[in-house]
Amino acid sequence: SVRIKPPDERRWQGRTMPSIDLVPMTIGTAVYGADLTLPGMKVAAIARPPVWGGKVVSVDDGEARKVPGVERIVRIAETPVPGAFFPLGGVAVIAKNTWAALRGRDALKITWDAGPNGTHGSKSYRSTLEASVRAPGKPGRTNGDAAAALAAAARKLSAEYHVPYLSHAQMEPLAAIARVQDGKVEAWAPTQSPNDARNTIAEYLKVDAANVTVHVTLLGGAFGRKSKPDFICEAAFLARETGAPVRVQWSREDDMRHSYYHAAAAHRLEAALDAAGKVTAWRHRSAYPSISATFAPNVAGPTPDELTNGASDVPWDVPNLSVEVCPAVAHARIGWYRSVNAIHHGFAIGSFVDELARAAGKDPAAFLLELIGPDRKVDLSRAGLVAPGETYYGAPWADHPLDTARARRVVESVKQRSGWSTPLPRGRGRGIAVHRSFLSYVAMVVEVEVSPDGTVLVPRATVAVDAGFVANPDRARAQMEGALIMAMSNTLHSGITFAAGRVEQSNYNDYRVARMRASPHVVDVHIIESEALPGGIGEPGVPPAGAAIANAIFAATGVRVRELPVGRQLDGWETKVAEQGAPLPGGT
Repeated sequence: SVRIKPPDERRWQGRTMPSIDLVPMTIGTAVYGADLTLPGMKVAAIARPPVWGGKVVSVDDGEARKVPGVERIVRIAETPVPGAFFPLGGVAVIAKNTWAALRGRDALKITWDAGPNGTHGSKSYRSTLEASVRAPGKPGRTNGDAAAALAAAARKLSAEYHVPYLSHAQMEPLAAIARVQDGKVEAWAPTQSPNDARNTIAEYLKVDAANVTVHVTLLGGAFGRKSKPDFICEAAFLARETGAPVRVQWSREDDMRHSYYHAAAAHRLEAALDAAGKVTAWRHRSAYPSISATFAPNVAGPTPDELTNGASDVPWDVPNLSVEVCPAVAHARIGWYRSVNAIHHGFAIGSFVDELARAAGKDPAAFLLELIGPDRKVDLSRAGLVAPGETYYGAPWADHPLDTARARRVVESVKQRSGWSTPLPRGRGRGIAVHRSFLSYVAMVVEVEVSPDGTVLVPRATVAVDAGFVANPDRARAQMEGALIMAMSNTLHSGITFAAGRVEQSNYNDYRVARMRASPHVVDVHIIESEALPGGIGEPGVPPAGAAIANAIFAATGVRVRELPVGRQLDGWETKVAEQGAPLPGGT
């Protein structure tokens, strides 16, 4: 139990603090994972199974051994699926330097058995997910009788949304160094979770965790990928096998094709509207492979508790509400990615609210406030939304009730600060969305500019965040700014696809992220002063941004985005609008 000082005892809250790492990062003296070397160190490049659960059938390493600098070829046993944080296995080329290791790996001739996931393809999997959400699922939250209310409604609206797999695509690919001497293991790595790394290394090498030491370098970007220590286990295993320090170096292509991906997801939302345009019923079905499938077999889709990241705990004032999870089998490693399931929850829910507002003929911001309704607090542990005794990252749910006043406050803030109702020229539009995740409330108004060729720029965004007590507002603002940029990548460009079980993307040329030209000129972040218990700040900014961007695109072009990434969906949008005989949009 942590005691937070009352305001009159605080000396540092709100004061700008100098960054310890900024100058070394800027001038190039900061030490990242790939910067370290040890005396006598070897470098390893690993050919891993291209399909999750695949195995080596045969290896011809004759040409690899001829590459100057290559010293050894070592087999790494494949880990049975699901495998958790253990390595995928494969064939390692040990060399004197990175270039020789990579050239030697390229010279290997390997025959692979693709295994049970060799037929996995994104197109067919999307159809499977969509079929799943079109049938009743397992309840995650039930209020009233949504099915009966929908059946009896005079006016109904439904929509389906799809989000692809995502890669962390962090700037520095994975790298780790390990040394094994006298039964003790020492590792150096850019890890987000040194304790998990230590314990996993001990389990993998079958040594006592007391004999494992993990040193943490700067991350070079992570977003969740470097919380998984499979790459550190590879280095530890090879160091033990060779009797020398070994650095395992992943290439960008390795990182893109052998990652723990953010789950692909399908959502189906249905709602009933009364004569006044008020929502009287809400049904939300979602299907996506669960992170739990990375750790345990036979996990066929999300569990109801995975919905408590902005889906089952929506702050809506709706008498008949049903939130359900539907089956989805995992065919790839699924892992934590910044904002986790709140990304696709936020996109689908925020987009559907905008569609409901348009159908009701109401201003989207006013409709959103109406949907939130009167101020109230809901203890999720007493509302049946979570299992008895369940906590959220160790926080009791009773200490963090769903507080609709906080949701309303952030929406009202961005509406006022963004100039929501002021006119915009043709091809520009504003979108609004709000989402509660990681115990914080974030609302965004994003302004987009869509050129005739379909290019989307974001000149301005307005953000309001209520994360409870905030000690360092400057860092909180930076997190909101970075979250918006990341959401732009997720929404406009990024997507991992599979064919015959293999990832089709390889690098930033075909897995695009937001470029500097598209970045906002202004991001106005308003932090709501609050004495509530601290919530998250690093992740809650991403979920509402995707929907706000998509809603702004609709306001600017009349094109509704229901599948990500936007990609080429806006090509020739002006011509399409003209052909429909509608005036060119622009505004909110």
